[in-house]
Amino acid sequence: MSTLLQDLRYGLRMLAKNPGFTIVAVMTLALGIGANTAIFSVVEGVLLAPLPYSEPDRLVMVWEWNLHLKQLREPSYPNFLDWQRDARSFQGMAGFTWHGYSLTSLGTPEHVVGIEISSGFFTTLGVKPAFGRDFSAQEDKHGGAPVAIISDRLWRDRFASNSEVLGKLVTLDGVGYTIVGVLPRGFHFYGDAEVYTPLGQGDSLMLNPRGGYGCFAIARLKPGVAIAQAEAEMSTIQKRLEQLYPDANQGMGTEVVPLKQQMVGDMGGTLLLLLGAVGLVLLIACGNVANLLLARSAARVREFAIRSALGANRARVVRQLLTESVLLSLAGGSLGLVVAVWGVNSLLAAVPGSLPRSEEIGLNVPVLLFALGVAIAVGLLFGLAPALKTSKSNLQEVLKQGSRTSTSGHHRTQGSLVIFQMALTLVLLVGASLLFRTIRHLWKTNPGFDTQHLITFKVGVSPSLAKTPSGVRTAYQQMLERIRSIPGVEAADFTYNLPLSHWQNNAPFWIGSQKPAMVQAAPQMLVFDTGPDYLRTMRIPLLRGRFFTPEDNSTAPCVAVIDSVLAHTYFRDEDPLGQTLTFGWTPPLGPCRIVGVVGHVKHWGLGDESGYIRAQAYYPLYQLPDQWVTASEGYRATTIIVRTALDPAAVMPAIKKAVYGARRDQPVYDVHTLHEIASESMAWQRFPMILLGAFAGLALLLASVGIYGVISYSVAQRVHEMGIRMALGAQKGDIFQMVIGQGLRLALAGLALGIAAALIFTRVLSSFSRLLYRVSASDPLTFAAVSLVLTGVAVLACYIPARRATRVDPMVALRYE
Repeated sequence: MSTLLQDLRYGLRMLAKNPGFTIVAVMTLALGIGANTAIFSVVEGVLLAPLPYSEPDRLVMVWEWNLHLKQLREPSYPNFLDWQRDARSFQGMAGFTWHGYSLTSLGTPEHVVGIEISSGFFTTLGVKPAFGRDFSAQEDKHGGAPVAIISDRLWRDRFASNSEVLGKLVTLDGVGYTIVGVLPRGFHFYGDAEVYTPLGQGDSLMLNPRGGYGCFAIARLKPGVAIAQAEAEMSTIQKRLEQLYPDANQGMGTEVVPLKQQMVGDMGGTLLLLLGAVGLVLLIACGNVANLLLARSAARVREFAIRSALGANRARVVRQLLTESVLLSLAGGSLGLVVAVWGVNSLLAAVPGSLPRSEEIGLNVPVLLFALGVAIAVGLLFGLAPALKTSKSNLQEVLKQGSRTSTSGHHRTQGSLVIFQMALTLVLLVGASLLFRTIRHLWKTNPGFDTQHLITFKVGVSPSLAKTPSGVRTAYQQMLERIRSIPGVEAADFTYNLPLSHWQNNAPFWIGSQKPAMVQAAPQMLVFDTGPDYLRTMRIPLLRGRFFTPEDNSTAPCVAVIDSVLAHTYFRDEDPLGQTLTFGWTPPLGPCRIVGVVGHVKHWGLGDESGYIRAQAYYPLYQLPDQWVTASEGYRATTIIVRTALDPAAVMPAIKKAVYGARRDQPVYDVHTLHEIASESMAWQRFPMILLGAFAGLALLLASVGIYGVISYSVAQRVHEMGIRMALGAQKGDIFQMVIGQGLRLALAGLALGIAAALIFTRVLSSFSRLLYRVSASDPLTFAAVSLVLTGVAVLACYIPARRATRVDPMVALRYE
């Protein structure tokens, strides 16, 4: 222990004695360790941290699986109740679905995100209210007492943390709900819901049809029950339901998915890829510090040779040098924590909403332990080679060499490190460039409509008007009339399903009126329920026929407009106009006469090719059956589209005033331009592009500093040689070319190695769905451009040392020792 303390004290003195070297090394390591810590904090929060529930590994989602279409879907409410009653593999099963509410009893009306849950939902999660109680089974039924559980944030913000909040009323969609519980602080479930209400009291459309869309099912496995056992039992239950209710369940299986896997989705592979990429930045930083240590060790060879002659064995010398390396690395790691905090905050601000479980991301104990472990590991990594080389020093050889202690071995090691750095930098630059080109291609993609001067927002119809179908329709008509009268507004209408939103309002369909024997095997289409001027407002091109008109209302025959994909796929050479289409909901809607064909719009994002449902159809909202208009939340709160001649932001205050009219109980929320929505649709590609771009920029900086340092050190060590060359007739241009050539040889060797590595990396990159769009993983233009950039950077990094070499005075150089 005393020897270790002695090594530490001596190491600290040596680092303090060389502040320039210490500052450069610490800053380099801070960037590398900080970047890795930042990305690991994301990986830890999203992938590694357990879900914040009791025994989270036993929590699963249970889905229906369409065996014909190979699609997951939520069960109908009646099917869910049968699952809940019959399944024995689960300790508990609960249902839930999202529901937006207009909160009007606490001052200014606002929209709050709610979740309708079945009784036992929080018990299944293993969560208890901070105070109050859960819903009872009697409350979770149609006609039950309207009760609500609120989030901790709503309790603090709108009820001022009043401990007597239980029993108070909160008005949601015009209905007074009695607050019976408040959730614990920090509770999250799929986002930030503020209000939880009983599922059994929800929309009658959702609760009644078997075979329709109902609720999501979450369950807790019994201790010792594996997912495979639960799937086998659920398959048996589903087969029994298929026999009892073949119309709704024929061709439907089940699938059990761990809740954590469901929440993370496809993000896990992308995060691991980025963690590997940022690891390359750390290796480049280690290479830089190793080169610094090699250069510094040349000046200390005499010191350690004398220590060896005085009795210090090689292990003692190596330990001393590794101690100094680890001290450097720990200092870099400490500063790197500051870099990591800044990096995480910047990342979350740059890509809001792109990361699942973002509330779990932060610098916690596992992340700090990771930073400590990385700091120690990289200290040993970059310090080992210089330590081993320096410890070989022989006193007699050192005294013969005088002050010229650099060896060819040092030069070879430093050159190898530079080649390694250049190769890794090329890998990162190529990956970032491919993603950048992907974003450029996406921006140039035609979404199928005109995004300019188009603003969208959601609005909840006044609860007093939402009680009757005519009230809902009249409210929308009057609202749109007021909006259209605003100066600068060119057109306005409403829709239930917005392009690029990823919202999946889909339905099976069939041509004509003859219902297929198995509805579950019928093809699926995306359905856009819209007002009569929606297609004109969006400027979706009309290819054949006509758009909807105000006359396509509840008293007129059912009509539909289809897109070019549906027309080409299912009508081929036939004329679809005048033919009929049936929307295969429960109950079916139609047959509807096709009156128009329009262009295809991008719904799943600008890189729309990944969407598994391609066909699209439009249906007039004014023709929806009356019971649908008042029973479904989706029609009581809808999306308004407004096209303006001015900047949409300048018109929005007048639009809000027009929406409110004489009422103050219609909240306006989710205000976005379509340009913003198009940009948000690229989040899947933008997130890794931003990170890989940052890593590549950091790697380029470190690699350029590395090659500059190596060439500068080489020039300093070869002053005597250059003096001899100049004395023998070499010109300054010859010396300049010699130094630049040395750097270019290292750079070109790095490029050759890097291109081979980049081909492997980009192949991995392309294996992730939707990351690359209309660009090849081996795109020659990208590889050539990146190689030219790196070559240019290498030449610039060598320029100053080369200029310095040409200014050597031959007489001074010949006397140089």
